[in-house]
Amino acid sequence: MIEIGLKHTSELTVSESLTAIQMGSGDMPVLATPAMMALMENAAMLAVADELPEGCTTVGGYIESSHLKPSKIGDKVSATAEVTKVDGKKIAFKVSASSGDTLLGEGTHLRFIVDRERFLPVEKKLK
Repeated sequence: MIEIGLKHTSELTVSESLTAIQMGSGDMPVLATPAMMALMENAAMLAVADELPEGCTTVGGYIESSHLKPSKIGDKVSATAEVTKVDGKKIAFKVSASSGDTLLGEGTHLRFIVDRERFLPVEKKLK
């Protein structure tokens, strides 16, 4: 059962492949905003993964976050997601990212519980 307060923290080390230059979101060798947001989504996904019904997963539906400070190659970044509301198949999260004691960004994220088989396109099921 998914409960308010469930939490998970995911981590990464900024590499060249995660920079704004490489991801096409900017022209600086710093952590790309899309990479930070993906880390937040990963934390949310993992926060509830063990509590889902058999055959189900979650998919992202909405994410909003600030990105306040840059992170350079080699910096360790962590993102934490905490369940704030559960409404049927909708799960709301508070998300944040940091590097050490420095807040990098914070916001909200919404995920939906889906049945893996029903969510896949028909052509994928036939293989």
